[in-house]
Amino acid sequence: MRVLNFSVNGVPKTVHLEEGRVMLSDVLRDHLGLTGTKVGCGVGQCGACTVIMDKKAVTSCTVPAEKAEGKSVFTIEGLADGGKLNPIQEAFVEAGAVQCGFCTPGLVMRLFALFSENPEADDETIEEELNKHLCRCTGYEAILEAARLSRSKMIARAKPN
Repeated sequence: MRVLNFSVNGVPKTVHLEEGRVMLSDVLRDHLGLTGTKVGCGVGQCGACTVIMDKKAVTSCTVPAEKAEGKSVFTIEGLADGGKLNPIQEAFVEAGAVQCGFCTPGLVMRLFALFSENPEADDETIEEELNKHLCRCTGYEAILEAARLSRSKMIARAKPN
């Protein structure tokens, strides 16, 4: 039995893991019940499982659980503030960039990491980040529109009144 100690959405967690290969996505979904993190491909190509680990976007299906030891992990469940959607989540709704919703949490988390580091990221940088994700329902134009709207909302939120 292995013990994993880390923080998830600001809350300290201890998870007891069986021996063998366990990925961060498995811990989040199966041990902690945080099912907003989706697993699509299982090899880090689709981006559905994207979470933030120590302020960097990672595909959690490719991160061995042990790599989270002592680290801070942030998931889609931690993004809303007291039930109020994050501006990125609002932008996805407003732009109609959500259909089946399977890829949406990963896209939102990737953009959250990007805009947290670079609130005024240019369109080229946004597109580079979005190219790490696959969506088969919504179409990339709506997602790109949501990303641009997200940028505007994050910039407005960061400015003092």
